[in-house]
Amino acid sequence: MDYQQKLAEKLSILNERGNGVLIRMNYIKKTCTDPKTRPSFLADKSMEPAIKYINKKFPSIDFRGNIQHLTSIQRKKSEVLVAMSSYYDSFLDVIEFRDHVYELLNTIDACQCFFDISINFDFTKNYLDLIITYTSVIIMLSRIDDKKALVGMFNCAHEMTNGSSDPSYPRLGQMFVEYEHTWKKLTEEFGPHTRSVTSALLSLRMVYPRRNLPAEQWRSAQLLSLLSAPAAMLDPACCNTMACEYLSMEVMERWIIIGFLLCHSSVNTNQASQELWKMALRSGLYLTLTRDEVLNIHKVTEDLFDSIKGYNKRIADIKECREHVIVNCGAMHRERRQFLRGALKELFNVLEDEPGLLGPKALFVFMALSFSRDEVLWLVRHSENMPKIKTPEDYIDNQMAELLFYMEKLRGLMRKCSYVVQRYHVQYLAQFDALVLNDTIQNMYVCPEEESVLMSSFVSTLSALSIKQVENKEEFDLRALRLDWMRLQAYTSVNKAPLPIKDYIDLPKVMNLIQFHTRMVDSLDELLFETSELSILSFYPRVFEKMFSQSSEEMTMKRYLMAFPSVCSQFSQCGHPLCPEEIEAMEKRSLRLCVTFLEQIAKQTSTVVLEICAEQCNLNDQLQPKHCAEAISAARHRKQKKQVPKKGEVLKEKPGAESLRKDRSVVTNVDKMHLMLTELCSCYSLCTDFIVFDHIVVPTEFLISHLETRLSEIIVRMANYNQTTQEIARPTDLLAGLRAYTASVHSLSSYINVDVTRLVKNVLLQQTQPLDSRGVQTITTLYTNWFLESLLRQASNALILHCPTMHCFVNQATENDPNFRAEEFSDVSELQALAELIGPYGLKFLSENLMWHITSQVSELKKLVIENMDILVQMKNNFDKPEEMANLKKRLTGGENVLKRMTIIGVILSFRAMAQDCLKQVLLKHCPYLMGPLECLRDFIAPEDDIKVTLSVFELASAAGLACNIDPALVTAISSMQTDNTSVDEEYKLSCLLLVFIAVSLPTLALDPNSFYSREHGGHNNNVHCLAVAINQVAAAMFTVQAKNIEQHLKEFLLMASNALLQLGQNTERMDLKNRESVYLLLHMIVEESPFLSQDMLESCFPYVLLRNAYREVYKSFVITLG
Repeated sequence: MDYQQKLAEKLSILNERGNGVLIRMNYIKKTCTDPKTRPSFLADKSMEPAIKYINKKFPSIDFRGNIQHLTSIQRKKSEVLVAMSSYYDSFLDVIEFRDHVYELLNTIDACQCFFDISINFDFTKNYLDLIITYTSVIIMLSRIDDKKALVGMFNCAHEMTNGSSDPSYPRLGQMFVEYEHTWKKLTEEFGPHTRSVTSALLSLRMVYPRRNLPAEQWRSAQLLSLLSAPAAMLDPACCNTMACEYLSMEVMERWIIIGFLLCHSSVNTNQASQELWKMALRSGLYLTLTRDEVLNIHKVTEDLFDSIKGYNKRIADIKECREHVIVNCGAMHRERRQFLRGALKELFNVLEDEPGLLGPKALFVFMALSFSRDEVLWLVRHSENMPKIKTPEDYIDNQMAELLFYMEKLRGLMRKCSYVVQRYHVQYLAQFDALVLNDTIQNMYVCPEEESVLMSSFVSTLSALSIKQVENKEEFDLRALRLDWMRLQAYTSVNKAPLPIKDYIDLPKVMNLIQFHTRMVDSLDELLFETSELSILSFYPRVFEKMFSQSSEEMTMKRYLMAFPSVCSQFSQCGHPLCPEEIEAMEKRSLRLCVTFLEQIAKQTSTVVLEICAEQCNLNDQLQPKHCAEAISAARHRKQKKQVPKKGEVLKEKPGAESLRKDRSVVTNVDKMHLMLTELCSCYSLCTDFIVFDHIVVPTEFLISHLETRLSEIIVRMANYNQTTQEIARPTDLLAGLRAYTASVHSLSSYINVDVTRLVKNVLLQQTQPLDSRGVQTITTLYTNWFLESLLRQASNALILHCPTMHCFVNQATENDPNFRAEEFSDVSELQALAELIGPYGLKFLSENLMWHITSQVSELKKLVIENMDILVQMKNNFDKPEEMANLKKRLTGGENVLKRMTIIGVILSFRAMAQDCLKQVLLKHCPYLMGPLECLRDFIAPEDDIKVTLSVFELASAAGLACNIDPALVTAISSMQTDNTSVDEEYKLSCLLLVFIAVSLPTLALDPNSFYSREHGGHNNNVHCLAVAINQVAAAMFTVQAKNIEQHLKEFLLMASNALLQLGQNTERMDLKNRESVYLLLHMIVEESPFLSQDMLESCFPYVLLRNAYREVYKSFVITLG
């Protein structure tokens, strides 16, 4: 008959079901108390009268007589029915669970079952778990304030819809009423079960006190130490109560305190019960029911006993125990954590060095994890509900990171070496346990048939195991054996069992050992979860974050910080199928915590890395050539009498002096930063990645992301751009600083396995774009703005001169001091540094902005041509008639404006040509193998080729900094200016007349005193020599867009310009003649710059003797010094 009761199966199933119902009740409580998730009908103002009425009349609600109170439900009955159905069904689950628990507990009492945690461990544990789970469900139900409203609203809507109440409503209502005084009702229910519960609890007398020892005794016993007995290091760790060794203290305390609360008469009459109960009361102030729901054990116990006669002494005991907890408990648990940190570190180091020891000493790992987990959970629940005490520091642990770190390390080591553990225990089971079990069975003088079948199956299953199965990586599943052992415990624990387990102690000793060994073979992950899961931390985010913050402030704890985000990977395991709605909120909370921790670690690491980089940048800056002037000056005066330094004057140290130190114990700031970096980078060694709710988290990616962001900010900051004062750092200075930073950042790969090259490439590539990935301006934008707004704007006003001889821009000599020296920003070295910094992409952006300014000038030029169109047409037709040309020129307006705008275009194009040439030099240095083919491809293009092909090749070549006959960027810019309002013929006419306008206006340059050609600069003092570039490039671009012959039109321009300039020779006014020779040189420059014109063409229309005399004239006043 006892076999038919299926006690083991029912206990197992009901415990699993009860956990789901408990989590469901907790979820409903949290949902109803949180304003964000509270059911909409409970928060609806129109529903308030109905809710008040239901709460007042519950459970006897008159649906017909007081319909005016329930009109709001009547209007939305279908919506209410749908919204409340899940809550109603959840409460029905509680009734169903309660009924099954009642039935099973009564059956167990009727069978007069024997309970002893050290003998029938699984049977006793499941029995006590069921009692605690059931009690927790009822307590959680009592804490749902809105349960009556939820059930009442559902039933109202049900009756209004179907005409009758739900059949389960009366029982549900009755249950709510019964449990209004929760503990009183529970103690009444468990009165008949006192004997069974007490016997089960008293079996903990040998286990719980042995586990609940202070750290001093742990230390003296050298608990968890493999080195304490070197001779026995290879001996398998085993005992008669294997599962009890890693049984959670929190679980045992929950059993004892809640169990004796339910069966309090045992505490009042039984001395052994009383001692066990008082020991548990001295262990802490709070017990976890589920998630973050706790039980204030002293308050609840005192309140219950206060209502029962004859319990005055027990109330005094409770108060005494509470005082003991407040005075001693915090310090005791602090010492335990301190001991465990050292013990886990030693255990891990030994096992990591000798992983083969994981086979015989696996029990040590699970004990260490279980003990550590108990201490972490104790601190968490007491930190959140800290009592008012004189020593609050006992409830603060700024070294929690180390404990969590070694817990994670041990878990990881067990998973990594699972093959070793499995191989060892498969051999142990087959070659030792099976034989011992067989001998034990043979020595039993009574063995009924059912028990005999089970035990025979145990032996055959274990004997069938072989090492080849491990080597072939076969999946093991020994759950059936463990369930059969639990069945056998149930069969042999009932009263008058044919084979009473208490009479055959050897059998449970062997089987408990076998059960542990089987779990090592097929359920290692489950056992790791059971002994070390810390998912409760996700329900205490404030405490968890505080622990991280406290640990991160300690230098010695920084290497362990990665344990915090790693623990978040466990949070996904605490969900339950009965409450899937909870998963989404848990996932968001877990990911938020994980990301917060990783961001903080990455932030600290990146800060230290970049501080080291800044220090190295400063040291590198001291070695820059610009700082050597003082050293040179000192060397020149070395032979002079040494001056005595003034009082208080500090002698400047030479670069490198910081590396000299007389005492190694003197720690510099850089030493401290390197130490901190070492500590922080060590924490990344915990794991390369982990999974949090199906999200793969890679810690180093957070560091790279932080470094990318910070490095981008630093590069922009190093540019020192001030929009108000138009100040900016020289490109060479920025490049030197950037190289120092990147060299230092590359040293990070010595500490941690990160792709620093990818990081630097990403950052520098973003700086070649106008905006980086965060939408912030880059150095490309800053330098583009500065060159346009400062240098080129002043060059357009001739305050800065383009100097072809030195390939740079120079400041014009003026009375006022310039804001900056142009050559310090525009010489070859600076522009090459600029090309290094912003690359081809950045120069393309700069070029596009330059082209925008050119197109705006071209637009204005077209307007001037249109204003003088008739006159220019006549001048084009009569350019060989001097008298008519002279008359027409007097009618011409805006000639100086045309030349000024063309000069501006020329200045811009000259600057662009310099930048392009520097880009070419940089690319030749970086990728010469690429530049050769590009030059060949550019040179391969013939004039008769398709213009689209030509422009495509030129665009490619131009992007690499190669000069082209036709500027593709200018062609694109000018083609984009054409609108639907103007035809191609009109545009062509304007282009031709623009050249006429420029040609006939050239003589006016002789009137400008600044048109003087400077031999030193290789150009004119008003930048008109840039006209040569402007005329050639603009003409080539315009006639390319219009598909006309460039060479023919430039020849016509040269002819007209020559005629106009030859007229200067016939003018006898001294003012006109002053800069005539300087202006003549423009014709030679135009031909020199043009790929379409030649000296033969020039000589055919302008006498070479005039050019020769002009050069002699402008060079005559220039003094040449030789030697």
